[in-house]
Amino acid sequence: MPLSQDLDLILDTVERADPSFGTVARETKDRHIEAVRQSALQGKTDEFLLSAMSLLALAENGHTRLIPNEAIRVLPCRFVSCGGSVFLTRVAGKGSGLPPARLIAVNDVTVDVIEERMQPLLAGTRQRKRVTGPILMAWPAALSALGISTDAPTIRYRLQYAAGRVSDLQMPVTQTVPATELYPRNEHGLSEPDPGVRSFASVMEWPDNCRAVALPSFFDEERHALRRAVSDAADNIRAVPGCRLVLDVRGNTGGSFLEAMPLADAVTSSCQSGHCTVLMDRFTFSAAIVFVAILKYRLGNRLTLVGEEPGDGLRFFAEGGLIELPVTGALVRYSTALHDWESGSVDETTPPDIARHIVPVGNINTDRHWVQTPFDKSETTDIYRRFLDEMT
Repeated sequence: MPLSQDLDLILDTVERADPSFGTVARETKDRHIEAVRQSALQGKTDEFLLSAMSLLALAENGHTRLIPNEAIRVLPCRFVSCGGSVFLTRVAGKGSGLPPARLIAVNDVTVDVIEERMQPLLAGTRQRKRVTGPILMAWPAALSALGISTDAPTIRYRLQYAAGRVSDLQMPVTQTVPATELYPRNEHGLSEPDPGVRSFASVMEWPDNCRAVALPSFFDEERHALRRAVSDAADNIRAVPGCRLVLDVRGNTGGSFLEAMPLADAVTSSCQSGHCTVLMDRFTFSAAIVFVAILKYRLGNRLTLVGEEPGDGLRFFAEGGLIELPVTGALVRYSTALHDWESGSVDETTPPDIARHIVPVGNINTDRHWVQTPFDKSETTDIYRRFLDEMT
């Protein structure tokens, strides 16, 4: 089938369905559309996908993007962005025993140069781009587009291990695997691409009215499991008025913040005379950002935000859905509704059930910068305990 079928669906998103393109200049949009059309006519799949990524990134909206994972093959390396660095966290096959390492360069081109070159291909804020960008480090066609030669038989990754040792990892260009084996559609930042089944709300208890709740996701297609988990966690929190509480939304890429509202209500009630610390990172996105914003609005100085800037600001377009492109198999994520938790305003695209919750939060800047990298092997329970102790 011709790539033009995929092109038609992409153009419908850009030209009609997604309001986040409303501020993009017509000339700029036309220039990018023509580049996508030319790569479609030439039947160059990788080039088509890369040019489509650049077109969809014009909206500067993290929800609106082309997700190539289902359509491409990558070198068997999982790269993840943590703090100010990119880490190799896993090598499939023969190199599976390698420990985590910080990526320094690819074929002698440093990571910071590569990250700067990839900006036009990636959607959303710079922080969001650091979430979705590492897959490009393992995609040979993307490396070539970023000016890194792939003509040699191997790609050379320069790595630095925890003890400071630096060495090179040579990866044959032709030995690729489906990207979804190493890169999940919704990147969560964990070392393993598939963390397996995790509870939507895991509550840990300590003496002296201390609680920690891990909230890895608000996305549940059936919603029943999320609803039950949120209800159980909310009941637990309500049972300890004035508690010291840690909420962990690191790696939570969103879902339905409406389903999480009972927990927000319980935290608000319990922490009127207590304190809450929220851990977040650049993999905190969408509904998880909204959840944090609501808590900040309600709790004020009783809430401490720890971690790093999340994957989006407080004004973005969301809702919408996913389109599977029939020829390449890539996915187009499009948006239909404005969320403005910065000023608390709504427009005609904002659904009523969301609009009635929107409040002016201003920002959710961190009070304390903290990032756990793959070099840090601290147990999660120890991390929670440390932040709980700091509240005393």
